[in-house]
Amino acid sequence: MIKTRVLVVDDSALVRSLLTEIINRQSDMQCVGAAADPLVAREMIRELNPDVLTLDVEMPRMDGIDFLARLMRLRPMPVVMVSTMTEHGAEVTLRALELGAIDFVAKPKIGVADGLRLLGEDITSKVRIAAKAHVRKASNPNIELHPPAQRGAPAALGRLSTEKIIFIGASTGGTEATKELLMALPADCPAVMITQHMPPGFTRSYAARLDSLCRIRVREATDGERILPGHAYIAPGGFHMSVERSGANYVAHVADGEPINRHKPSVEALFLSAARIVGPNAFGVMLTGMGADGAKAMRVLRDAGSWNVAQDEASCVVFGMPKEAIAAGAVHEVLSLHAIAPKLLERLRSTGSASANRL
Repeated sequence: MIKTRVLVVDDSALVRSLLTEIINRQSDMQCVGAAADPLVAREMIRELNPDVLTLDVEMPRMDGIDFLARLMRLRPMPVVMVSTMTEHGAEVTLRALELGAIDFVAKPKIGVADGLRLLGEDITSKVRIAAKAHVRKASNPNIELHPPAQRGAPAALGRLSTEKIIFIGASTGGTEATKELLMALPADCPAVMITQHMPPGFTRSYAARLDSLCRIRVREATDGERILPGHAYIAPGGFHMSVERSGANYVAHVADGEPINRHKPSVEALFLSAARIVGPNAFGVMLTGMGADGAKAMRVLRDAGSWNVAQDEASCVVFGMPKEAIAAGAVHEVLSLHAIAPKLLERLRSTGSASANRL
């Protein structure tokens, strides 16, 4: 068996030791080295040629983000970030994903040793995914994306039925894919509900980041709030989100519960509620991600009358979730990421304006 070669980069000797131990316990991977800072890591990458890097965010001499930006520009490779579960850690982690990191692991602020051991399965799973992921080269990671006012705006949709809702499911690679899709939507588009596999503590920062970039308003969903056109709602990390009815209105239902398909939030929970409540007024979108969460539910959504699209393999970081949705017969079209928003807007315009506006 050819083992996945992993290089650990972390300024904590304890974390380096624990990650090395966790990785080497796996039959299909090997920790080939551990570096205390990015400058040492740079030399070890040249010498050891690892398949995957685990990278701490905050380190001496050069922080993880600066190192990642240079790495993805000069020698792109799969990187799994190791982040702290703080608001600042969340913001920095989102920047790392923008730069091309495949995924991240949120290490606890206290009880690091026990916490990392409990996260062992999650860490090794993400290393496996990263080893097979499509890595993109950062063209110029120092340039911020243009704000909406500076980009060519899509034409307004005009008066549409407020019954329509776009539902998005995503996992690995999905933070950037969802961002690109939402940035291409006009301010008057239908409501969007998003389940992105993400742990607690990160979705609020993610929503705030998207809200600063998009024409539509983006927020972390709260239980019972009304779902409005021109707004996007992200399932909070650690909670399932579904859509429900309250009189004439759509509302978000956010609740704790057991993981579904090992995930919380789960795409299945959102898509099944969309099939039950929204039916033919729903538009389903499956973006990049590992596994099959939401695939069968997306088929139920299609059977209820929705129009569904999946991201194609070439533009996915990981083609797992879209592939499973396609195999389940849940999808009408398979499109590259940049083509999804235009196709959604075309479908919406083709439906015409509704004579009744019930919400």
